[in-house]
Formats: sequence, C-alpha cells, structure tokens
Amino acid sequence: MFIDTATITVQGGQGGRGCASFYKTRYNRHGSPDGGNGGKGGDVIIQADHNLATLCDYIYQSHYDAGAGANGSSANKHGKRGEDVVLRVPVGTVVRTEDGEVLADLCADGQRMTAARGGSGGFGNVHFKSSTNRSPRYAEPGQPGERRTLVLELKIMADVGLVGFPNAGKSTLISAITRAHSKIASYPFTTLQPVLGLLELPDFTTAVIADIPGIVSGAHRNVGLGHDFLKHIERCTMLLLLLDMAGVDQRDPCGDYLVLLDELQAYSAELAARPRVVIANKMDLPEAQEHLRNFSARFPDVRVLPISARDGIGLDHVVAAIAAMLAEYGRARG
Repeated sequence: MFIDTATITVQGGQGGRGCASFYKTRYNRHGSPDGGNGGKGGDVIIQADHNLATLCDYIYQSHYDAGAGANGSSANKHGKRGEDVVLRVPVGTVVRTEDGEVLADLCADGQRMTAARGGSGGFGNVHFKSSTNRSPRYAEPGQPGERRTLVLELKIMADVGLVGFPNAGKSTLISAITRAHSKIASYPFTTLQPVLGLLELPDFTTAVIADIPGIVSGAHRNVGLGHDFLKHIERCTMLLLLLDMAGVDQRDPCGDYLVLLDELQAYSAELAARPRVVIANKMDLPEAQEHLRNFSARFPDVRVLPISARDGIGLDHVVAAIAAMLAEYGRARG
C-alpha cells in the first residue's frame, strides 16, 4: 500500500535523576558527597533510507518514545544515556510541524534529523560541592524530553515526471519503456497512486520515471487528485506531457495541452519552467494524424514526439529525448 502522508507524535526520553549520597570512612564520619549525575534521555531521530518507498509503517503506529536516561548512583557513577529511536523513512520525505514549518527535507540516503531531543540528566550532589557547601544534600531531577507532533510527507525522487490527463496512455507508456507494471484499462483514473519505473538509457545509465495519477482541470486547487498528483513531480528534472492525439472521448489535444500548462503554472511557476517534451500518443488511430497537424500549426515552436505506446512505435525517440535532457540538466533535485 502506497502512503505518502503520515502524522506522528515523538517523545524524547526522560533524563535520569541525579543521586544524593555520601561516602563515609573511618576518618570522615560525616562523609563526602559522591552522588553521580543522571543520564541524558534518548533522542528520536528520523533518517532517510533508500530501501523504503512508502510511509505506511507510520499509519499503523504513530507514537514513538525514546529511552529514558538511567539514574545516577553513589561512588560518582553517572547514569547511562537513554536509547535513541531511529525512524526510517523513504528518501524524499519532508518533515513539517503541524503549522506547516519545514524542519527537514531528507532527500539523500542516510540523511537524518533529530525530531525530539531527550531531556538532560539531573546533577548529583557531588556537582554542588564547593568551599562554602561541603556537604550538599540535594540532587536534581532529570528533565523531560521534547515532545512534538510532526507531519511526514513523501515527495517522490524521480528524474522524469509523466504528466497527462486520465486515459491518455501514461500507464501504457511507462510499462512499454520500463519494467514497471502499471494498471492498464480503458477507463480514466486506472492509476490512483504513483508508479515508478526504471528506464535503461543508451549510455548504460538509468533514469527513474514517475507515472503520476491523471491530472484534471483545477488540480492546483486540489480538484480530483490535485496536490496528491502535483507534489510528486516537484523534484523531477524534466516532464513528459502526454497527449491523447487521437482525441478519444471527444478530447481536444490543443485544449488539453493548454490546461496542463495552466495547472503547472498555477501550482508552481518553477515547476512550469522545467524542461519538457510533448508526447503525442495513440498515433496508430486514424484521427491522430489530423489532430497532430492542427496541433503543430497552432504550436509551431513546441517539440512533439509522435508515438503509439500500445504498438511500440516511436518509443526509441522518447528514450533518446530523455537521455539528452538528463545529460543537459542533471538528475532529480532535492
């Protein structure tokens, strides 16, 4: 199950108590203070792990406590530090407060942040010994750990974002050029969650392609799958805008293209400025040729690659275009 948002509560460990004790000898009946300090409470740490792809673990368990620090003891023995709790999340996870403040963007494997700090341990009475107070009989309690409620949001790390209206053929395309097994059917919204595919490029490197749930008009206002769609292409280096050039279901390829641009621009001007290639799909259907001529006449400066994802026509040009753009603009950004 793909889960890309979760809310968790984290609690740093309680600090250990300091100890108030005295070491008495035959020659020192009143004794000397020898109480050790309490141990610091453990921290709750969030760490990015490339082996994970979803936040589903944090749906079933949402509260995490770090270990408490041990109490100090006599003979100047300090308490042991509490055990840390490490929460592993997918690479690309953004950690926010409930108010929306971004605390960390974990976009590299192994990157970590301290989500809740443990409380400090209390001082034992030996800490308070001085020339004017030679027999302190008090020690400090440990401090409570930090408590926070955090929102985890996963934004997929992919090189290429596949953008298009429902039923444009995105699932067919990603299944044809990668080994991803995306659901394919003749009705809209067959893809309800992002699907990642690994594309092998001519230079023997690979690129990650994200097949995103279909966009609809008003997606920037969270209409349809809205932000659930758009947030997953924020990190992509380039975008493939897939159009149903055959106009199945009375669609207008020119109108669809303008709506896609408007939705990207309304959501993020920076996202709309990403390098992109327009893919004219379903060219095996007779209506597609006329629609392609009309599209090229209306948008003469737009680069269009005609393909048939179902029949495997033109896919080599798509792969070549992806390789060229990634070589020019780099890979997925954090």
